[in-house]
Amino acid sequence: MSGIATNKTSFFRSDYEHVTLPAVYTFVFIIGLGANGWAVRSLLQKWKILGHINVFLLNLGVANFLFLPTLPFLSAYYFMRNKWIFGDAFCKITRFCFNLNLYGSIGFLTCISVYRYLAIVHPMKAKRRITVRNSVVISVMVWLLVSAQSLPDVLFPKNSTNRTEKCHHTTSTEYVENYLKYSVGWTLTGFVMPFLIFLGCYGHVTLVLCRKNTINKVVKQRSLKLMFILILLFSVCYIPYHIFKNLSLYSRVLFSTNKKYPSWDKTVFCAHQISRGLVCLNSVLNPLVYLHVMDIPAQLQQLLQQFRQTFTRLFVSGRIPVTQSDKPDVPGLSLPCLSGYCRKEKYMSMLCILSEM
Repeated sequence: MSGIATNKTSFFRSDYEHVTLPAVYTFVFIIGLGANGWAVRSLLQKWKILGHINVFLLNLGVANFLFLPTLPFLSAYYFMRNKWIFGDAFCKITRFCFNLNLYGSIGFLTCISVYRYLAIVHPMKAKRRITVRNSVVISVMVWLLVSAQSLPDVLFPKNSTNRTEKCHHTTSTEYVENYLKYSVGWTLTGFVMPFLIFLGCYGHVTLVLCRKNTINKVVKQRSLKLMFILILLFSVCYIPYHIFKNLSLYSRVLFSTNKKYPSWDKTVFCAHQISRGLVCLNSVLNPLVYLHVMDIPAQLQQLLQQFRQTFTRLFVSGRIPVTQSDKPDVPGLSLPCLSGYCRKEKYMSMLCILSEM
């Protein structure tokens, strides 16, 4: 039975690591570049409208663009059955960019959560503390902290003693015990602490939104949607990766000590390989945050409703009384609409913008 299990694990490794993982990386590279390029372009076009949260969104895009260009090289590495032909220095740069993307994304998503918490739970304090200058200073601190956490990873060897063409995701077997200690501390400071801050902020926000009837319904819905998106990111991308990465390292430590893998190693190995593919999806899922903050679906729905109303009035009544105040406040569009509807939409948009400060 153990032989059958070993064969299944070997088959899974060969099939997943050398076929599925390169396919996932290629998918993330293509979709991620397009989605993040569109998101950053839209962000810059609406820079003044979105408020101070846009500083974190821009840095989130930078974190994605640091990692995405390295994916074709990683795809080639795994497709060529773990043969790295691009040099040891570039191997370390590639892994460093992955870590900057991963922990930079976690850091800036946490900053967005804190800003949302302040804007909803402590709106008066938020007006004084949430400024562009503070947002820039916080962003610089996040990058410095993430770089300091990721730098020791570069110092660990990424290739085996007798195989220079390797590019290990963590390190070689000779140094795995020290790497495990570093990885546990890195997980606590780079993931667990931000995750607890995220849970605390959105737990409090949810209580406030449920208890207060004075908060606009649109603001409530958008806040809860953003919380759902962030929970999705943490649950799918970040939590499985950190759990199974450290368990896999611990299994390797046990093997280096006892010369025998634990009974649960095969399950952890398979789960870790899958989590490595899932964690890369954060570069595809991150644009959902842009999509929500810029409220693109609501804008498209508003344009369609305005077009439908205009079309109906053109062919039914034949008359379209338009005043300057009734024109929709959409750049590049000059469609007439019902004044009551437009005033309502502008009021809703104002509330949403205030909630994003």
